[in-house]
Amino acid sequence: MGFPGTWMTTSESVVYRVVPKCACSSIGQIMYYTDNGRYFDGDIHDAKNGLHKWALDESQAFISSNIKQHKSYTFTCVRNPYTRILSAFFDKIAGIQRNGKRYRGKLVPQLAHAYGIEVGSPEDGFDFDQIANFRRFLLFARDTIRFRRPMDPDIHWSPVSGHVSTLIHGGGRYDHIFFTEKFNDGMRTVLENIEMKHPISVEEVPRFNESEGHGPKRVHPVEDYFDDLSRHLIWEIYHKDFQLFRYDFDDPSNKLPMGEIDLDEVHLKLGASAP
Repeated sequence: MGFPGTWMTTSESVVYRVVPKCACSSIGQIMYYTDNGRYFDGDIHDAKNGLHKWALDESQAFISSNIKQHKSYTFTCVRNPYTRILSAFFDKIAGIQRNGKRYRGKLVPQLAHAYGIEVGSPEDGFDFDQIANFRRFLLFARDTIRFRRPMDPDIHWSPVSGHVSTLIHGGGRYDHIFFTEKFNDGMRTVLENIEMKHPISVEEVPRFNESEGHGPKRVHPVEDYFDDLSRHLIWEIYHKDFQLFRYDFDDPSNKLPMGEIDLDEVHLKLGASAP
């Protein structure tokens, strides 16, 4: 299966397993800068050179060889499941994408028909009941992940543990897994452990949020979106993420992890599970 979702600097200084909705734009731009001395002009996901990506055929041999021999410092970044699924909803379902269109074309009309989801539009100022429609989306997300219906799960809301596990199943090993919520500390650790052609301090890096400004703003506190049924669905989908990455399931308002990640436990449990 190779190493889907994996990026590596062209100098092979560092390997990163991308996890959608976990600061991946900022991380990719930092990696790009350390090799090229500048940020990529545009969305780093669109870059076709200056950074090795598994999605680029010419990069696969370099990435595969590096990971299997563990030549470089290897890391990823995780996020609280409550805030991550909310971010996916507001960006990919309620928001308008950079190309001015809805995500995945007909997906939102299909959700309106099958799940009664309404997300407004730029013309009406995205006027919709955010809580009710997010909860309907959560039911849809659960159906895609548990039953692969009415479609396969999308990378933006499929569990973090599933993304992280692919590198392990391919024979790789992480040196560091850090929290989006403690981004500067985590990314600083990465930069301290690699050789950079163009040194950079994480405090100097602008935030690259490609989805910001293209959709509605969240108007309620995180905990207001999750009633008892929603939390039951969240546990059904993301229990492994809460357990492995030490997030607080009992309190949706607490976005911070409750402890440090045990890398040995992550490799043991994700290595033993099906990808």
